[in-house]
Amino acid sequence: MERLKQMNPFAKRDAHGPNSVLTYKVLTILSWLLSVVVSFYYSYERPHDGPRHRSRIWDQNSLHPTAFTMNHVIVSLYWIVLFLLQLLGYISHLFSADAAKVNAASSVGSHFVLNNLLHFAFVMLFVRSFFWWAEVMLVLNFINLTALHWHHNSYARLIHLPAVAGPLAWTFVALFWNGAIMVNSHTVVARIFANIMIWAFLLYGGFFLVAYKDYSMGLCLSVLVAAIGVGQFVNKLVALQWIFAFTIMAVLFLGSLAIAVPMWMGKEVKFRRSGAGPDAERAPLLAEN
Repeated sequence: MERLKQMNPFAKRDAHGPNSVLTYKVLTILSWLLSVVVSFYYSYERPHDGPRHRSRIWDQNSLHPTAFTMNHVIVSLYWIVLFLLQLLGYISHLFSADAAKVNAASSVGSHFVLNNLLHFAFVMLFVRSFFWWAEVMLVLNFINLTALHWHHNSYARLIHLPAVAGPLAWTFVALFWNGAIMVNSHTVVARIFANIMIWAFLLYGGFFLVAYKDYSMGLCLSVLVAAIGVGQFVNKLVALQWIFAFTIMAVLFLGSLAIAVPMWMGKEVKFRRSGAGPDAERAPLLAEN
C-alpha cells in the first residue's frame, strides 16, 4: 500500500524529494505555457483544421447564444489576471528559496499540471465545435480540481487562489456554459430550466463560504456570474436570467467580503468549536501569504 502511495502523483505527501520538485518545475512551466498560449491564440485566431464549424473562442460564445452566454471582456480579464497570479503566485512559490513554500506548491503540482492539460484539451475541442467531448474534459477537470480542493485547502492564498479556487470556479461555470451550447438550448423551456439551474452557482459558492470560509471561491464565482449577467443583459434585455445572475453575484460578493475582511484584519471566526478535537482550531485557508 505504501509503495502504491509513493507511485501515485496525486497522493498527499509531507515532503517532496529534489527529483520530484524538479519534475514539478519542468512540467508546471511547460503545461502552464501550453494553457496560456492556446487560450490567447484561439481568442484571436480560429483553427484551420477539423470540421467546418470551427471558430475562435468568443465567436463560439456569440454564434451559440444560450441562457449562460457570457460577456467575453469580463471573462478575458478574469483569465488574464488568473494567468498572472499563477505565474507570480503559484509558480513563484515553486521556485522559492523557502523549502516550506516549495513543498506546498509541489503538493499541488500534479493537479495543477493536469488542470493545464485538460484546459488545453477543452479549448482545442471547443473551438472545433466538439462540444460533447469538450464537456467530458470539463467534467474530468472538475473532478480533478474538486479532489485538489478537498485535499489541499489550507495552503497560502497565493497558491490557493490561482491554482485551486480560480480554475475550479471557472470549470464549474464552464460546465453550464459549454453544456448549454452542447444541447443547443435556445427554446423557451430551456431558458426556464436555465432560470432554475443558475441558482446552482449560489448554492455552490455558498457551500465553500460556509464549509471552508473560502472567500476566494466566492469572489471568483461572483466575477464569472457577473459575466453571465452582462452577457444576458446585452443579448436579451427582457428576461429573468440577468436579474438572477446579478442577484447571485451580489450575494456571493458580499458574503465573500463578510468572511474576507475579518480575516484580513486578523479577526477570523473559528471554523469549529474548540472541543471538537485536536484539529478544531485549524480553520481552512489559514495562511494568507
